[in-house]
Amino acid sequence: MDTIPRHETPSTQPPIRDIAAPRRLHFVDNLRVALTLLVVAHHAAQAYGPSDWWYVEDQPGTGVLSAFSAVNGSFFMSLFFFVSACLVPASVDRGGSLAFLRGRLRRLGIPFLVGALTIIPALMYSYYVSYRDYPPISFPAYYADIFLGFGERPADWTGPSWPDLQFGHLWFIQNLLVLSLLYLLCHQVARLVRRLAGPADEARPPRSAPGHRALIGFTLAVAAATFLIRLSYPLDTWVPVLEFIQTEPARLAQYAAFFAAGIVAHRRGWLTSLPRRTGYAWLAVGVGLAAAHFAAGGTDAVWFGAGGADPASACWAVYETFLCTSLCVGLLTLFREHAAGTHPVLRSMSADAFTVYIVHLPLVVVLQHAVAPLDLPPLQAFGVVTGVAVAVSFPLAAALRRLPGFRAVL
Repeated sequence: MDTIPRHETPSTQPPIRDIAAPRRLHFVDNLRVALTLLVVAHHAAQAYGPSDWWYVEDQPGTGVLSAFSAVNGSFFMSLFFFVSACLVPASVDRGGSLAFLRGRLRRLGIPFLVGALTIIPALMYSYYVSYRDYPPISFPAYYADIFLGFGERPADWTGPSWPDLQFGHLWFIQNLLVLSLLYLLCHQVARLVRRLAGPADEARPPRSAPGHRALIGFTLAVAAATFLIRLSYPLDTWVPVLEFIQTEPARLAQYAAFFAAGIVAHRRGWLTSLPRRTGYAWLAVGVGLAAAHFAAGGTDAVWFGAGGADPASACWAVYETFLCTSLCVGLLTLFREHAAGTHPVLRSMSADAFTVYIVHLPLVVVLQHAVAPLDLPPLQAFGVVTGVAVAVSFPLAAALRRLPGFRAVL
């Protein structure tokens, strides 16, 4: 994955444009590694906590892992979009629009298409033969008739959708590609407008990092948009945009807003200029909101407010968005202040993080099937699956990236 230049400027000094500095922001690399580990743990928990659909069913669950998944879902993909967006402006400025387009299509488009045509059909076939009461079917027949939908829809189809064609965890890569291309389009339009308007009279002074009032306003605006979208699209409802772009509208306002915020933060140097005190205050809020959800037991009662024109849904949209903003701002500050160093192991893990995101899910599902006969308590099963998946995913990713042709893509 691309990297971000680093400043040696203390967080208390005025913002400096990140694109002008020659060094990497190692704390962002380290944060991306931590988020990748959290993604692996999140998917490992899916079989043992949340009540939504998953590739492995009928496993013992616990409210702790349900709360863990709900808290994760509120912020970690938004933070992924934010961090990924921070890389976009420098990539466009450094290589130009055409090079950026080619690079995005190669680094995001190719892995997405290959994974969607190999990893996801294998996972869905495993689910089909394990949990659907239909006659045995070969993988090629399943691929054509059920996954791609060329065959007749079976009677009493149990879903989650027809056909089985979906993109699983690769939705993030697809959505990131779409948002990156939208940024490129806006960038080109802005350049054209500036060219037509002529040179500016004077450079705009740099803006200071957002304070509490700006962050609260941003959060409330995203919460309002989230609530309005969920009137029609409750949580965990996935729709195909333009018949191909798979997205969850209930979280789209958060993802788009944090992607845009990542671009603005990079341009204005907010990654290094956000005051430490502001970041820690929001981190405290995030930890408190997360602790409250764990204290409630992580029961499914909270999901009664997952969508609709009712007070519970409005409260949940506000709560979830504040949880998202506070943990994103807080973790960025925490890693900047305490995880800004680097190490060969961390650099290797950062380089492999994107590949780990792609390959970890089949490993997690295989491990969940493998431990099922052991009848382990849910927390113990979760720990085993997470630990083994992490231990295998990173060496596997490193090996794949050494293969001819893979490194240019992964």
